[in-house]
Amino acid sequence: MARKERPLEGDDGPLLRFAAALRRLRHEAGSPPYRDLAHRAHYSVATLSGAASGRRLPSLDVTLSYVRACGGDPREWERRWHAVAVELRAVSSGTPQERNGPEQAGSPHAQPCPEVPAGPLRGPYVGLAAFRTEDADLFFGRERLVEDLLATLARRRAVALVGASGAGKSSLLRAGLLPRLARGEPRRTVRVLTPGPHPRERLEKVLAAGAASEAGSGTASGPGSGPGELVVVVDQFEEIFTVCTDAGERTRFIAALVEEAERPGSGCRVVLGIRADFYAHCTRHAPLVAILRDAQVVVGPMSAAELRCAVVEPARRAGLTVEGALQATLVAHAHGQAGVLPLLSHALLETWRRRRGAALTLDGFHAAGGFEGALAQSAESLYSSLTERQQQLARQTFVHLIALGEGTEDTKRPVSREELGEDADTATVLARAAALRLLTLDDGRVELTHEALIRAWPRLRGWLTDDRERLRAHRQLSDAARAWETLGRDPGALYRGARLALARDLVTSRGIRLTPTEQAFVDAGTAAEAAAGNAARRRARRLRTLVALLAVLVVVAAIATVDARRAEDEVTRQRNDAVAQTIADSATGLIDTDPGLAVQLGMTAYRLAPTTRTRDALVSTLMTTVPAHAKEVLALAYRPDGRQLATAGGDHTARLWRVRGTDRPVAQATLRGHGDDVRTVVYRPDGRALATGSADGSVRLWDTATPTRPALLASFTGQGGDVRSLAYAPDGRTLATSGSDGSVGLWDVADPARPALLTRVTGHRDAVRSVAFSPDGRTLASAGEDGAVRLTAVADRRRPGRLAALAAHGTGAFSVTFSPDGRTLATAGGGHAPVRLWDLADPRRPAPLAGLHGHTDVVGSVAFSPDGRTLASASDDRTVRMWSVDRPAHPTALTILTGHVTAVSSVAFSPDGTVLASGGFDATVRLAGTDQARVIAHACAHTGPRITRAQWTAHLPYVAYAPPCGRPDGS
Repeated sequence: MARKERPLEGDDGPLLRFAAALRRLRHEAGSPPYRDLAHRAHYSVATLSGAASGRRLPSLDVTLSYVRACGGDPREWERRWHAVAVELRAVSSGTPQERNGPEQAGSPHAQPCPEVPAGPLRGPYVGLAAFRTEDADLFFGRERLVEDLLATLARRRAVALVGASGAGKSSLLRAGLLPRLARGEPRRTVRVLTPGPHPRERLEKVLAAGAASEAGSGTASGPGSGPGELVVVVDQFEEIFTVCTDAGERTRFIAALVEEAERPGSGCRVVLGIRADFYAHCTRHAPLVAILRDAQVVVGPMSAAELRCAVVEPARRAGLTVEGALQATLVAHAHGQAGVLPLLSHALLETWRRRRGAALTLDGFHAAGGFEGALAQSAESLYSSLTERQQQLARQTFVHLIALGEGTEDTKRPVSREELGEDADTATVLARAAALRLLTLDDGRVELTHEALIRAWPRLRGWLTDDRERLRAHRQLSDAARAWETLGRDPGALYRGARLALARDLVTSRGIRLTPTEQAFVDAGTAAEAAAGNAARRRARRLRTLVALLAVLVVVAAIATVDARRAEDEVTRQRNDAVAQTIADSATGLIDTDPGLAVQLGMTAYRLAPTTRTRDALVSTLMTTVPAHAKEVLALAYRPDGRQLATAGGDHTARLWRVRGTDRPVAQATLRGHGDDVRTVVYRPDGRALATGSADGSVRLWDTATPTRPALLASFTGQGGDVRSLAYAPDGRTLATSGSDGSVGLWDVADPARPALLTRVTGHRDAVRSVAFSPDGRTLASAGEDGAVRLTAVADRRRPGRLAALAAHGTGAFSVTFSPDGRTLATAGGGHAPVRLWDLADPRRPAPLAGLHGHTDVVGSVAFSPDGRTLASASDDRTVRMWSVDRPAHPTALTILTGHVTAVSSVAFSPDGTVLASGGFDATVRLAGTDQARVIAHACAHTGPRITRAQWTAHLPYVAYAPPCGRPDGS
């Protein structure tokens, strides 16, 4: 549902004008909800809404993703973004006093960083930064190594460039290899990436961009046309071990990268820039071993001649000279050292800043601090120019940008700009460090310009030495906080016990600053621990009270023995209830990782205390789970004979599954052809045809008589906008479609190969999310994001007539369905009562029967059982609920099913009513038996290996070992 955005606040400026333009673009696209934009753009709702908030300039990637999701022109918006960025930089520039603020300008601590002397705007040396492609005219001394790399790349499809930190790998790739590939033959498209925290996503984007470039012009590296090879250059490959923390994603990235290069007929070549101290890490992955064995180019120290060329030639190109004594000194210092090039380049840059006329002199070199001292002097100059608070922020910032080595040297660690805070002092520290090229600020990321700073700046080494263990704990906290945020702030991912205590110590640590997400993570863990402690103390006080009462009763009279025994039984029952609830919670948390253990824990909890909660937890552990799509499952439907299930996914496909009860479904076929998310699927009442609707605006009709070879019967558009819902009339001759244009289309599909539009039903003011025919086919119900549910008479398909309009849900109506007898209508959406029941005795005046309370978030799908006695609802609160609606005016809750780790999108009963299927945004389909007594009776058939004593002790330390399936002696 599209929600109103907050008005833009503040003075008119480039940021507010840019945000207002983004909002106008979204309005022109039909004001799609941010949730829909998130599916299209692959960014979170918070990121996309923040882009149009006017508080800060979004990154270029976020801006272009927002624009593409709204159908805008990316090239135009890229120009706009750069214009705003330039305008913001101009606003933020000025005199040193304007930049530092009045209170800093007069401070004795506020010493400005050294100003660059008058001269050329671009120096002949790049300092700590790696050479870029545009710096190729300054890159000298590695010509032979570039030729070796080109020759190896011509011979092998995947090449590893290995060298120590500071040996110049990135410069060789970007300023040496890339320009040669751009002007060489055969024609090549070149893409450069650094792995980052999610390398697989970055690789997919690079490969997609390379394919688009080849399709458009044949090459991205030079003029002309015709197909060419794609060369993927992975710089700083070691980030897959230092920045990417997911071992599974790391393995998938390596496999995909090597497979892309080496598969038969591939037009892709791969170059990896690997730091030498991560060589052993690479040998643990078989696909990399072959590259390291057969196609390895080693970057060693530069020879004296190469060093002299690297020093003299850039100066000569700039019309400068290098004093002979300076040449000799620099070559003597750098010769034979593999990781010294960043220090050499920085020392040359600082010497150039202290040049005498057109000459770089030895005196200027010594004034800059010498070979290693030049870098330390620049860093100390920055540090001494800061106020006391800014110095503290500088310490926190620099150590936050370093990944501590585990058997390797410490490495730089790129982080999001938002992680470092938005205050003015932090901005000052980052701006001054970037001006001195100690830090690099690029596309919303901040990182050390080079790891040489870690070795050459004594103060930074001291910070790392003093707080190494606390920094290591902080890194672990950062990873845990990100995982917690990714899981939707799941309480199960919070720290507890000793780890929480250590995290709280970090809050008060000098030199450690937590990001807002990390602070929220620690606060949530503290609150959860306090709540658990309070609950435990309350239970303990209750137990002590009951025991004391029991003792008093025993002393008072023997006749009280019976009452005392009853009290003792109550204590035991309460203890069992508490223990059972804890075990039940543990069981549901293990459904996906260890289902056999989860079932046994659920059975033990139910045996200890057969309550509604433990029963629901046990039934949830017994659900059959199958990964159905590569992305979210958006809809599902049973074929009328119950032998097949169709699912619709965010991966642009629909799938057919052979099903039998709650047995694991077997994939039969994948339906392809839609160009966007498949949002809805529905079977014709005779089961011989299936209709699918997509966000690309199309509807496809399929012949499913042969389940393993479905055939496309027809494909048509005309709904307007994306298709959100489909429904067949009971006779199968009419198909209703609905979508984002606010109307419902009625189509003649008597001949499914030639569908024809009969009429269009209007009235909704926003997208229509759900349509349904009454069992007699004479009434059509539609639910819209405007909160209304409309009933339309469709006995005459070409001349529908309005029956009634219900203000059903204040925050959007998302699902509607008729009971099998047609007397009751169920609607779902948001608001105080997310599920409502209506009496249809008079369709022109539906009467409200009841509101169903219990879900804590919007409900997106409802379904009646075939006998009409049960209603199922699926919610964004990650639960599926079943309700008894024997008496629609007085519905009662039956079961709460858990297990989905994200929002549940759809539910459907099997035609015989014995199975309830649900699909969710976690990309899974789950099947639950509706006869709970039968499901529980056969639970032992789903347990796998019997629970061990060690597992029992870990989860039930105060309960005697008694496995629920089999005897403890092993039988």
